[in-house]
Amino acid sequence: MIEVLHLSILVTIVVSGFLTIWFRNLLSSVISLAVLSLFISLEFFFMQAPDVAIAEAGIGAGLSTAIYIIALRACGRKQFRKEGER
Repeated sequence: MIEVLHLSILVTIVVSGFLTIWFRNLLSSVISLAVLSLFISLEFFFMQAPDVAIAEAGIGAGLSTAIYIIALRACGRKQFRKEGER
């Protein structure tokens, strides 16, 4: 049972990392990055490093996501631009 849970967390980390770079909508990318960081903190917890897991959850998933969303609102951009677009 633990192996299945561990494997599903690792698959979710890989899929979330892929979706982070795949989405053209910047807010969706930031949310996917937050999910990635949250599952990485869960993986640290299962590896018996709760102090690292708490730091990753607090800073990686919480604070970094808030900073990215504030920056997106300040810039007013919603999507990535393609090469050559203005």
